[in-house]
Amino acid sequence: MSKADSAPAPTNFIRQIIAEDLKAGKNNGRIVTRFPPEPNGYLHIGHAKSICLNFGIAEENYGGICNFRFDDTNPVKEDVEYTESIMSDVKWLGFNWGDRLMYASDYFEQLYGFAVQLIKKGKAYVCSLDAEKTKAMRGTLQESGTDSPFRDRPMEENLNFFERMRSGEFQDGAHVLRAKIDMSSPNLNMRDPVMYRIKHAHHHRTKDEWHIYPMYDFAHCLSDSIEGVTHSICTLEYEDHRPLYDWFLDNLELQSHPRQIEFARLNLTFTIMSKRKLLKLVQSKAVAGWDDPRMPTISGMKRRGYTPEAIRNFCERIGVGKKESRVDVALLEFCVREELNRTTPRVMGVLRPLRVVIENYPEDGVEYLDGPCHPEDAAMGSRKLPFSRVIYIEQDDFLEEPPKKFFRLGPGREVRLRYAYYIKCVDLVKESKTGKIIEVRCTYDPETKGGSSPDGRKVKGTLHWVSASHALNAEVRLYDRLFTRENPGNEKDEKNLMESLNPDSMEILKDSMVEPSLLDAPPEKKYQFERIGYFCVDSKDSSKDSLVFNRTVTLRDTWAKVSRNLGLAQK
Repeated sequence: MSKADSAPAPTNFIRQIIAEDLKAGKNNGRIVTRFPPEPNGYLHIGHAKSICLNFGIAEENYGGICNFRFDDTNPVKEDVEYTESIMSDVKWLGFNWGDRLMYASDYFEQLYGFAVQLIKKGKAYVCSLDAEKTKAMRGTLQESGTDSPFRDRPMEENLNFFERMRSGEFQDGAHVLRAKIDMSSPNLNMRDPVMYRIKHAHHHRTKDEWHIYPMYDFAHCLSDSIEGVTHSICTLEYEDHRPLYDWFLDNLELQSHPRQIEFARLNLTFTIMSKRKLLKLVQSKAVAGWDDPRMPTISGMKRRGYTPEAIRNFCERIGVGKKESRVDVALLEFCVREELNRTTPRVMGVLRPLRVVIENYPEDGVEYLDGPCHPEDAAMGSRKLPFSRVIYIEQDDFLEEPPKKFFRLGPGREVRLRYAYYIKCVDLVKESKTGKIIEVRCTYDPETKGGSSPDGRKVKGTLHWVSASHALNAEVRLYDRLFTRENPGNEKDEKNLMESLNPDSMEILKDSMVEPSLLDAPPEKKYQFERIGYFCVDSKDSSKDSLVFNRTVTLRDTWAKVSRNLGLAQK
């Protein structure tokens, strides 16, 4: 059976193109894709879509390969920190590049040679206009550009200038190398684009060897060709750059001519997908860094408790198309919740503790109750839950004057304590000055151990709890969406962008209490806090002596909706 005959059914237009190329025998049946990040920031969820697409297509197509190449052509904005974080993120997402780690800087000498070839062909020239004049002469979408006065420099003079640019003789901005194409082209990218600029900047790999650096459009297509890439898959903003991509390859008459294919980038509601804007948030200290759990960066999502499986599933669900659209961030949260529901052990944690004294329980009594770690996965086992006279429940689980649809604890009401007993509120203790409830007095029914009554009476409410004398203090960070506007990415004015930040995107609870089984919870360990949501042990700030949990995503809670409508929700 041929490779084409064994191909899986295409699930999007890119896979359809590749299937057709394989069937036609193009590229000798090879499939080589590439993921080419610029090391000028941390990767975000939009990059995850590209990673899954490029590595995924290579894996699906009969021994195809995906090159992992850093397009490190702008040393002013690049950093080793970014390189290391990108490698870590790709590996965490579950993709292995093997021996296919590449750097555009490895090709600097070859790229320089290609530029010299274009000069000798009369297809490139050194332009000595400053940036302002170059921009002014470029024209507009309605008006043609104007030829540079240096456009017809003799070849030998261009070669001489270009060599002196490389040697570091000129200051930044004194000259650039431009492709000689067509200043009247309706495509602005074809109006003699810059190929090289002078930058006296230290490069994290080539050190101070180079004083000129290639532009992205020039370096990218040639790097693809050098590596034998067959399908160069990129986002729609590069569609207008494709004629330039092909022009460089055609005019250099290279044997390897990759096919550029564009797809719609990922846009999420309440999220920005610009590394420049994300960097602004970091530099302004609006967030605690690139890995702040509120950030849409992969490292931020990892710290918050997202799983690689959930992110890959999300990328598969949203699909690949040619039309720009905006995906509801709730779908990403659904994928995360779905994965965590399946894989995380259950524990009990009380975020805002309310003291409950069980009057008829022995003062020094302690018993250990069984609690399954997962309701559907017996292999996870169970844990022992200490139960004593004084426990904590959530403040939200008690109302002094409960409305009709409130099925939790209130004066005279009976509820079930999860895995424990029925308890009934018999009295309250309040602060004398404020009237605030500081303690609820209850009785318990010892015949209801395990959460059921032998006489058949039913209760509608089940509460989570922790034993006051055994619980561990923990800091819990409740994260919400970083922006209040659905499309903050449209904010071109950075002031407006900053004003759209959600002031309630993080709430820190210092006095939360969790069950003692979490004493040795390792960094990044994920749990479902029963009835509350999914949480992750913070990888930076948590320790055995000072537990810190990040809320990954909430559980669906019908009462929360009702209480909001009734104005009863408590902070």
